[in-house]
Amino acid sequence: MWVFPVYWMVNSSFQTSATISGLTPTWLPTSGSWTNYRAVFSDSTFSGALGMSLAVTGIALVVCLVFAFLGALAVSRFRFRGRKSFVLAVILVQMLPAEAMFIAQYKMISGLGLLNSIAGVSIIYIAMVVPFTLWMLRGFVAGVPADLEEAAMMDGCTRFGAFMRVTFPLLAPGLVASGVYAYLQVWNEFALASVILTSDQSETLPLWLRNFAQPSSLGMIEWGQVMAGSTLVAIPVIVFFMIVQGRMTSGLVGGAVKG
Repeated sequence: MWVFPVYWMVNSSFQTSATISGLTPTWLPTSGSWTNYRAVFSDSTFSGALGMSLAVTGIALVVCLVFAFLGALAVSRFRFRGRKSFVLAVILVQMLPAEAMFIAQYKMISGLGLLNSIAGVSIIYIAMVVPFTLWMLRGFVAGVPADLEEAAMMDGCTRFGAFMRVTFPLLAPGLVASGVYAYLQVWNEFALASVILTSDQSETLPLWLRNFAQPSSLGMIEWGQVMAGSTLVAIPVIVFFMIVQGRMTSGLVGGAVKG
């Protein structure tokens, strides 16, 4: 159920619009060509959208993991006034529908003069993915006993040294698993980007794909080109997942088991 739509997308990307709209489905692109992919690369806005998505995703991913990781350490390792209220607030934020905050977010970013900019959409994405990422990392941090750090400190390590040498390597799979979630959320996000990025010169790949899928001058949608564009949008996600899937698997299992 999950693999076939992906296969059909890739299969259709090598076919002409006439073949795709035909009554007899073509299961294998034996007579396919790279014409649709050449049409995508020849689109003048594709490279700009690709650069925009890479920049926004990279900034949001790094900043999100830093803030979420520090927040997870704070709520898991330290006792302070308002800790439970903070954790509850993180959960409540996740319950709010994103659409309910669009107007406020737009006015905030507009007031800062950051509409149609990498900084503006990155701020919104960071705020979007930090709460759940923090909650997810909190489980990983809580699963590593604080006694390990205390034992290292008794052997002569400083608190920071004990954390970096003992705790951080154990949390690396959890960081990868949380990072994959944040990466997927930001890379594929469409609704918020359509509100903040209103200029054709400042659009992420999902917005570019929407505009690219508009009917041509003949009133027809070139579905082969749309499928080629969709395939190219999906490739970075697949490559990133293949690189980190080993650590992601161990991270998800580690987050589910408490020793």
